[in-house]
Amino acid sequence: MPTIALVDDDKNILTSVSMLLEQEGYHVRAFSDGASALTALSATPPDLAILDIKMPRMDGLELLRRLKQHNTELPVIFLTSKDEEIDELMGLNAGADDYIKKPFSQRLLLERVKAVLRRAEGHKAATGGETKKEALVRGKLALDPQRHECTWNEKPVRLTVTEFLILQCLAQRPGFVKSRDNLMDAAYDDQVYVDDRTIDSHIKRLRKKFKAVDDSFDAIETLYGVGYRYRET
Repeated sequence: MPTIALVDDDKNILTSVSMLLEQEGYHVRAFSDGASALTALSATPPDLAILDIKMPRMDGLELLRRLKQHNTELPVIFLTSKDEEIDELMGLNAGADDYIKKPFSQRLLLERVKAVLRRAEGHKAATGGETKKEALVRGKLALDPQRHECTWNEKPVRLTVTEFLILQCLAQRPGFVKSRDNLMDAAYDDQVYVDDRTIDSHIKRLRKKFKAVDDSFDAIETLYGVGYRYRET
């Protein structure tokens, strides 16, 4: 079974979530602060990391940044303590695949864990050649699912697995509108609930990443009240 790293300075969360995951058969490595977790997880990376954002010594954002230096495709779920968009955006901007706001239900957390692990396993199968997927080229955009590579005008754009799946869904049919539900289905397991703001935040992050390599990027269009579409070229 996969190994999950849990990093949170709240001992109650460490205990309850560790018990929940272990009951499901996962191997859990628990840490109460980011600094101690960094040393252990850099040496032996987990299959998934669940990180609290607000922690002493080293917060979850800095921990993720450093872990990504060793393992760029590490799946991560952030735990955010405030019901504010800034926490959500900070987590997604740092490269997290998902986030959950405290207080959270254990059932919801377990569903998100299973969904992120399934997406990561599917990605590994594709990159390992078990599932052949053709590269997708749309004008300046090139997506290679087998290598998890994305380029814009031949310049690399680093995407999380979730961002890659959303962009791939949009680019497959340029000019066709994709509702938020369509994009949720493409990026998340159909048994996992995510709200509209999650998809909107991923779209914002995608645009930011592409604008970093091309300030004139405008390939992802918003149709207010309807959804998003990839601009026809």
